[in-house]
Amino acid sequence: MQLLLGGTIFGATLLGVMVRPRNISEAWVALLGAVAMLLVGILPLKAILPTLAREWNVYGFFVGLMLIAFFAEQAGVFQALALQAARWANGSAQRLYLAVFLVGTLITAVLSNDATALILTPVVWTLASRLRLSALPFMFACTFIADTASALLPVSNPINILVLTRFNRELLEYWAYLLVPSLLCIGWNIGLFAWLFRRDLQGSYDLALLDDLTIANPRLYWATLIGLGSIAVAYVAGSLWQVPLAFVALAGAALLAAISWWNGTFKPKQALHELSPALFGFISGMFLVVRAIEQLGWTERFGASLLQGSGASLGNIARVIFGSALGSNMINNVPMTLVMTSTLEHLPSTPEPALIYATIFGADLGPNLTIVGSLATMLWLVILRRKGMEISAKQYFKLGLLFVLPSLLIGTFWMWLMA
Repeated sequence: MQLLLGGTIFGATLLGVMVRPRNISEAWVALLGAVAMLLVGILPLKAILPTLAREWNVYGFFVGLMLIAFFAEQAGVFQALALQAARWANGSAQRLYLAVFLVGTLITAVLSNDATALILTPVVWTLASRLRLSALPFMFACTFIADTASALLPVSNPINILVLTRFNRELLEYWAYLLVPSLLCIGWNIGLFAWLFRRDLQGSYDLALLDDLTIANPRLYWATLIGLGSIAVAYVAGSLWQVPLAFVALAGAALLAAISWWNGTFKPKQALHELSPALFGFISGMFLVVRAIEQLGWTERFGASLLQGSGASLGNIARVIFGSALGSNMINNVPMTLVMTSTLEHLPSTPEPALIYATIFGADLGPNLTIVGSLATMLWLVILRRKGMEISAKQYFKLGLLFVLPSLLIGTFWMWLMA
């Protein structure tokens, strides 16, 4: 009976996250799912605090990341990067398109895919509108590169932290498995989209249209830029020395807050407003829902049906990458990552590193297939709707299909070679 109840609640929670009936937020859906698991006795009350406490590194990283992004935006860093990209392109729409991809890669690598979608999208929209260029290719560049580049560093996607919190791995090993396929997929993304949108990118623009855009506080801008560089170095060092990245993110946020205060622009209430209760509610609810299905043994059964042991065979790697990607597009990559990590934890023996990194790769790049695959894409879609631009699921899927399948094959064969 509990198996049936648990499966029904889990399915209803995932469906609610995807459909959002009556615009109920994902946070409320996930939390209601957790409460339902508690009420029917599947999730023990005593398991709630230990389950959430185990994820302290994830919570701390999210808090630090949101504050870092806020202070960087306040200092005009993202606007300045867009302006520099436009000047570097020197009037060529094609070069500007390449520059947007490169800026998006940089922001994703250091600040995460969600920051790219949330901050770069409106900046690039404004830039394209001012320069009288077709905004559509540039908008697709913002969302796709947010996920495509999100495996470059452990901090490039919050789900990387979800996985690495469970499996303590070294940065050099992480790069050995993920750096080359990530770079290949970034190149594939740029080349494919430049060709698909070649007609929209044939024009040129007049740089004089940007003459009135300036940095309001140059001293704050340069100090924040140096601070961001220090944080990027600290991320890499922390990953190398296996320091919990929550500490790095929170210290980085404190550094940028101090710079803001020193320049007289510190607004604590506005900074705290940037912390999204909905995001924390969503991931907390999903942590508890997945914990409940672990109690029922569902993840063990899932692992037994998906994998043939814990070895890094080509078949196992392919099943993990494509399974993570497909599941991410069905139920969003956060819950899918939680299910996959739980599955790997419950294998009869310790999983091979290739399977751990296959989970990250599939859940990072796979969401480029649909508009509901990742939080970054959903944020991007909300921003575009506010601007009056509608992107259909079919339109997104056509692009995603061309890009994602070759990308997943690249990742599969690279990890098989590395195993």
